[in-house]
Amino acid sequence: MKKIVLTGGGTAGHITPNIALMPELRRRGYEIYYVGSKKGMEKDMIEAINVPYYGVSNGKLRRNFDWKNFTDPFRVIKGCSEAKKVLKTIRPDVIFSKGGYVSVPVVIAAHSLHIPTVIHESDMTPGLANKISLRFADKVCCNFPETMQYLPADKSVLSGSPIRQELFEGDRQTGLQFCGFTGDKPVILIIGGSLGAVAVNNAVRSVLPKLTPKYDVIHLCGRGNLDPTLDHTEGYVQYEFISEELKDLFAAADLVISRAGANAICELLALRKPNILIPLPTGASRGDQILNARSFKKQGFSYLLPQEKITDEVLLKAIDKVYRHREDYIKAMNESQQGNPIRIIADLLDSLTGGPEAQA
Repeated sequence: MKKIVLTGGGTAGHITPNIALMPELRRRGYEIYYVGSKKGMEKDMIEAINVPYYGVSNGKLRRNFDWKNFTDPFRVIKGCSEAKKVLKTIRPDVIFSKGGYVSVPVVIAAHSLHIPTVIHESDMTPGLANKISLRFADKVCCNFPETMQYLPADKSVLSGSPIRQELFEGDRQTGLQFCGFTGDKPVILIIGGSLGAVAVNNAVRSVLPKLTPKYDVIHLCGRGNLDPTLDHTEGYVQYEFISEELKDLFAAADLVISRAGANAICELLALRKPNILIPLPTGASRGDQILNARSFKKQGFSYLLPQEKITDEVLLKAIDKVYRHREDYIKAMNESQQGNPIRIIADLLDSLTGGPEAQA
């Protein structure tokens, strides 16, 4: 069997795409291993699905001044040494890195051992970890056409982001029944991320009296963000988070309101869901969500609504406009070049290991 090492961690966005790739990799005959940090969230997530896991040291790469900037480079060096020992033990045929700080020593170690490596950049512009990894990688996959200008032409591949297969297996009727909806009205699904989005939550709840006569609303508001005063509001249900039933809620949704994290919006693209994106403002991030949302707007996939411009009237008009023109958004998404990220990435990995794609 061919062997592959997956790496990436720090946030769910660096882990779930790797998990999404695993079924196809197994189907193609790969034996899968994972290298992450010693204590990061990726350790629990990967061990829970019974994939062999190896932890290595890593340092955080900061743009701002911090005293840890003087010690973390030594952790990266230590991580490179540890990763090299792990890779010598596993002897993989190829590496796939989804990014995050822990991926840097793994990619560097792979390069020193002449193991072909593919990295994936989710956002419009490469993050610091991938900027470092890029020089050691054989290929780099990305989500946005605009990202190609920041990457070496001979290395870059427009792939999109791997999406969990189970999201395609949802059932609309099951989702409606779960929420207690009849299906007589269009359904709006609001997703603020795993921690919720206070500004989005407040904006949606502010317009509920005018929204629910026309739409049923499913609100995933994040941990600790439930509003008990809205319980039993007709046409509105709220959940801190949803796991198993998420695929059915997506299937039930006619329109989605979401933040603009790269993996979240790639799921909307893959599922062909008309959407309104409310990206994190620059004060709360490095601005990557704004760039992501602008790209999706330009390609006709999404309606961009800056957080600072939200009023009750603006939000209601945006919802009505997107729903009215929903077929235009679906048509644009159907014409996207990023139709099957898992196949594109798996073919690329095969091409580096002498698999079917290389022999075609």
